[in-house]
Amino acid sequence: MIKFALFARLEAKPGKEDEVEKFLEAGLAMARDEKTTPIWFALRLSPSTFGIFDAFEDEAGRQAHLTGPIAQALMAKAPDLFASPPSIETLDVLGLKNAASAA
Repeated sequence: MIKFALFARLEAKPGKEDEVEKFLEAGLAMARDEKTTPIWFALRLSPSTFGIFDAFEDEAGRQAHLTGPIAQALMAKAPDLFASPPSIETLDVLGLKNAASAA
C-alpha cells in the first residue's frame, strides 16, 4: 500500500523553462527503472514553476529514491537550471485512488 511520498518544487531560471521540461521528461525513463517508485509525476505548476511528485510503499523505497539516479541528476543540474535549490518535502499519503487500487 502506498503510504510515503515526496514533493519537489522546482523554480526554473529565466529562459531555462524548456530545458527543465526536457529534463523532467527524461526523468520519466529513470523513474520507470526504479522498482521501488510505483508512482511518479512530473508537473508544471506555472510557466516557470515545476514539480515532481512520487510515492512509495515504504520508507526504504523513499530513501532509495532520494539517493538514486533521479535525485543525483536533479542535484547535478540544479545550479544550471533552477533559480534556487529544489525544495523537497516528505509527505504521508492518507488516501489513494487509481486504476490499480480500484480493482
